[in-house]
Formats: sequence, structure tokens, C-alpha cells
Amino acid sequence: MTDLRIALDAMSGDHGAAVVLPAASQVLAERPDLTLLIVGDESQIGAEVTALSSRYPGRVELLHADEVVGMDELPSRALRGKKRSSMRLAINAVKAGQAHACVSAGNTGALMATARFVLKTLPHIDRPAIISRIPSLNGYTLMLDLGANVECSADHLVQFAAMGDVVAHAVHGQASPRVALLNIGEEEIKGNDAIREAGQRLADSDLNYIGYVEGTDVFLGDVDVVVCDGFSGNVALKSSEGVAKLIGTLLREEFSRNALTKLSALAARPVLKSFARRIDPGNYNGASFVGLQGTVIKSHGSADSNAFANAIRIALVEIDYDVPRKIESLLASSLGAVAQQGVTPQQAAS
Repeated sequence: MTDLRIALDAMSGDHGAAVVLPAASQVLAERPDLTLLIVGDESQIGAEVTALSSRYPGRVELLHADEVVGMDELPSRALRGKKRSSMRLAINAVKAGQAHACVSAGNTGALMATARFVLKTLPHIDRPAIISRIPSLNGYTLMLDLGANVECSADHLVQFAAMGDVVAHAVHGQASPRVALLNIGEEEIKGNDAIREAGQRLADSDLNYIGYVEGTDVFLGDVDVVVCDGFSGNVALKSSEGVAKLIGTLLREEFSRNALTKLSALAARPVLKSFARRIDPGNYNGASFVGLQGTVIKSHGSADSNAFANAIRIALVEIDYDVPRKIESLLASSLGAVAQQGVTPQQAAS
């Protein structure tokens, strides 16, 4: 695709434009086919956007927004009362065809509610889900839902599995992604009714479903897509980020303990830097809202400019592979009405 256009919510998140604009500069330098629509308060960011535009002529535009959605604002209030917010206008740009994708570090609940209201869901999708990469021994594991849907039915879990399969195949090049359900054990009797029903239906589907996995399996590299409800997924995600920070802090403390350990740290510095890159959550920043009729990427609210740039790169990949259309095609051809009706493809054909 030529003339790629992405709308950036420059006001949301913990750091707003202080992170978004340097990240924009990074990605503009990498992708000469990219144009960015910077959405924010002109009185606050106008001069910086003008400077950015002078470095990349014709590739940076400013869309003024009067309002900002707070990080602790209720989604319902943001949806009804902040129609001129940077978040809303960035999503509106996708709906209007002014941008191929939106990237925001804003309030997750408000972003999901607004994106769902403006863009609508794809056919056969009841609820969008949040999918992202989790570091694992083989590089990463894709996981969804990471917080959009606290409670999920078997229908939702089956739909999430289909969408995760598309992302793994189309975006990450996995020919036959191994799809699993997160559970409290691998035995068939484990889990609640929704998980057990979803497991039975996925076993009869065309997906490469490998059964239940436990929390530890997410990180061991033996599964490509892990499906769960948003409550469990968000806890797993935040726990993994916490463990990564814990390991980094403990290593620094141990290497700083005395002169000998400090000397050891110097010798081990290349290994430590490589290790830090592999577990740094910022390198995996950028969660996609799959199931929408458009591409919306959620950056971590506290992301720095490098991490936000990674979120923009995720948007570019999803645009390149037209993920929403690929999800729609898969659901229409295999799991669509079947997943919605709660029967397997084999049952539907009989």
C-alpha cells in the first residue's frame, strides 16, 4: 500500500506529546511512504508539529482537538462528553478514511468504547479483543484478550481464537499457528463452563487447536496464540511486566553489591544488555484492538518515545496486511455463522 496515513493521539497517555512527537520523528525517518496526522491541542503542540513538518515536508499534518480524555475517566463519560477529544478525532479520522489506523496511549476503556462506537465490529464479532505479544523462549507468544472483556462466553473465546489465528498467520508469518485456551490445568475437566465449551468447539474447528495451557506455558514457546478472557489476560500481562522489572532490579542490586560484583558486571555487560532488550516490555509495546472495522493500536500509557514508536510500527504492519479484512474473510469462510450460533462446522454441515 502506498501513501500510508496514521492518526496519532498526541494528548493522551501519561506523557502526551512529549513522547508522541519524538516517536513520530523516528518512524517518519524509517518509512518514507508514511504521512502522520497529529491530533492535539494546537496551542500546546503547534510549534513542535510545525518543526516536525519542516523536517518531513508534506508528511505531517495537525488536527486541532479541544479536549483530552483523562486516564481515569469513565469510558461512558468520554464517549458522550468528549466528542472533540484527541482520542475521538483520531478514531474519527479512521472512520472517515483520512487515516488507515489510529495509535493512542490513552485510557484503555475509553479507547475501546469509542473505537467500537465509531468503527463498529466486523460481521460475526460480538466484542473486539486486545491482542499483543508476550516475551517467550521462542521470541514471543500472542495473547488475547488482554483487558477489553472481563467476562467472556464460549462464543467470545471462539471468536478470539479465530482472530488470533489470523494475526499470527497474516502479520507474523506463522503457517499453522498453535492456538490454545488459558486454563488452570491441562485436563479436560478443568475450567469453567465457557472454557470447556469453547475447547470442545475449537477442537472441531479448522484451527490448529492444541488444547488447554497454564500460565507458565505462555512463556515457554510451545504455543503461538493463547486465548483467554480479558480479566485473566490483563492480570497475566501486568504480572509478566512486573516480573521483568523485578528481575532487572534484582540483577542491578546484585551486581552493585561490592567491587568484585561491579567488576563482574562490566565483564557481563554485553550479555546483560541483550537480556534487558529481550525482556523489556517497551519492545513489545503496541496492542491491537482486533474485531473492529478499522485498525486501532493501544500503546502503554507510560510508554517512552521508543516504545510508542513500536506501537506505530505495529499499526504499519497491520495496515500492510489489512488485518481487519483478513479476519472478516476467515470468519465468513469458516467460523463466522458457526461461531455465532454455537455449533461446530461439522455440525452445521450435517
